[in-house]
Order: sequence, then structure tokens, then C-alpha cells
Amino acid sequence: MITIVDYGLGNVQAFANIYKRLNIPVCTAQNAEQLAQAERIILPGVGAFDWAVQRLEATGMRVCLDELVLERKLPVLGVCVGMQIMARRSDEGELPGLGWFDAEVKRFDDSATGKEKMRLPHMGWNDAVQDGAGLFAGLPASRFYFLHSYFFSPGNEEQVLARTDYHGSFASAVRSGNIFGVQFHPEKSHQWGIQLLKNFAEL
Repeated sequence: MITIVDYGLGNVQAFANIYKRLNIPVCTAQNAEQLAQAERIILPGVGAFDWAVQRLEATGMRVCLDELVLERKLPVLGVCVGMQIMARRSDEGELPGLGWFDAEVKRFDDSATGKEKMRLPHMGWNDAVQDGAGLFAGLPASRFYFLHSYFFSPGNEEQVLARTDYHGSFASAVRSGNIFGVQFHPEKSHQWGIQLLKNFAEL
């Protein structure tokens, strides 16, 4: 059973619709009691870092998430801001993140005045360069939909699963054991995103 954490942020129904089309059991959790039944977890997110942390805390699911992910080692996939709040901190806010990765979330530097000025947010389709295995099985060449102005910067390069170039390379997918994160939106990425979500369900 895939459980999608519904804390008022993210395209919850889009994820659910994909899994239903794939005939993979899926449900949503809006409180700790519902979340406790999870076997695999998706933590979506859109918007600001501090707002996401506050919304998650308000649901009462934070402690349960830590138990399921850190102690029971259930697979979890963070998406966009859902990935970013897995870090220790963010340039975007003041609150601490979940701290599941030794990582920071940094703002793209758009101060340069070169030939092609960086536009923020980074929005649209871009490549994710990876090895076509695990979370990316069957996706040796893939493009995903991005929408963000901040990027995930892990302290351990070995945790990087995929990189994307936007005026420089950044980590667009990461893994630490049972914990996965992607900066892009698989639920908006057509066949590539559907395959990635299927892979997560089968890991």
C-alpha cells in the first residue's frame, strides 16, 4: 500500500490517480493514525519550506513519520518541497527541517549578469542524468517537470542519484538507504514520472 501524506500541500490526487491506473493500492493519510498503516510513503510538497514544516507539524504526523522512516525503515519518497524539508535547513526559511539528510537547501544564484541571465523559478522540462537503475529503472534517458527556485545540496555526494543542469549542475534526486527524494514533479512528468512512481512502489 502506497500512503500519500496529505498535509494540505502537493498534488495528492494526481499521485493517487496514477497509482490507481497502475492498479497499485494507494491511500492518503491526514493524521498519525492513518499514517501508521503505511507500507510505503510519498511526501509531496509545494510552496515555501517553513510553511511546509509548519503544516506537517500541525497534522501531528511528524513523530509518526520519524518512527516509520528512521526506525522501521519504510521506503519514503519526498517530492519537490517534500524532498527539501528532508534536509537540515533551507536558505528559504528559519525553521529546521526533518534532518533525514545531512543537507541544506540553497537558493539558485541569479545575480550573475552573463549572456543568459538565470530565470527563477526554474520551470519546465529538463533532463535528469542518472544510471537507469533502481528508482530510475527503465529510464536511461528521461525528462521531468521542474518548478523551484531552491535546490537540495547534500553533504555526501554518494547520496546523489541524479543531476540536472540549470546554469550549473544540482542534485535532482537523492537517496539515503530507504529515503528517496526528487526535486522534480513525477506526477506531472507523463510516462517518465509514471515509470518512476511505479519503480518506487516495487523497490
